[in-house]
Amino acid sequence: NLLYLDWVRGNRERVAATTNGRVGYLHIPDMGADGIYEFIKWYYPQIRKEGLVVDVRSNGGGNVSQWIIERLDNKLLGTRFGSLNEEPGTYPGTVFHGHMVCLINEVSASDGDIFPHRFRQAGLGPLIGRRTWGGVVGISSLGPLLDGGTVFVPLQATNSPTGEYIIEGEGVTPDIDVVNTPKEVFAGRDPQLERGIAEVLAKMAAEPKTLPRRPADPVKTK
Repeated sequence: NLLYLDWVRGNRERVAATTNGRVGYLHIPDMGADGIYEFIKWYYPQIRKEGLVVDVRSNGGGNVSQWIIERLDNKLLGTRFGSLNEEPGTYPGTVFHGHMVCLINEVSASDGDIFPHRFRQAGLGPLIGRRTWGGVVGISSLGPLLDGGTVFVPLQATNSPTGEYIIEGEGVTPDIDVVNTPKEVFAGRDPQLERGIAEVLAKMAAEPKTLPRRPADPVKTK
């Protein structure tokens, strides 16, 4: 766990240093309790960044991807300025108004497969890395049997809005395929993260998304 936390810290510091603090980073390790905890811990403090790298590499799955997608997909509908504030609040209050990318790899599995598929479907940003694992049929256990064993059976599939079976046995193919070779990893590099940073910076340059500055106060004496 300490090695994992150090890896996440290193990634976050690398993103901050490379982008002069303009881009945030968060890693979601699974789609369960730990994933929710890490998302809440790192998403909201970085919500006013101009860009965000969402990393679901090696995500072990679970069942909360829709909860996270709902929050990432909040759209800016308005702003609010207080009488003493130069920076606006947003409506909704916890909306991220910037560019995002999502990092995936061959060990992103189950609900860790579903998340990047829905991320792309929602138009949140490109997927970068390697094709995901490709196992999204939910299972249920029957047992114990007389000999103490357990049988796992398929229970439910993942489908498109029009009913087609998706992802199972195929995985989710990235928009930008990037391999992290052992040589590069042992040398301290992370080409997938590097490409993610480059892509979000390019999007920020091409289409800046910034909150408005405070307008002139209205005249109420007329």
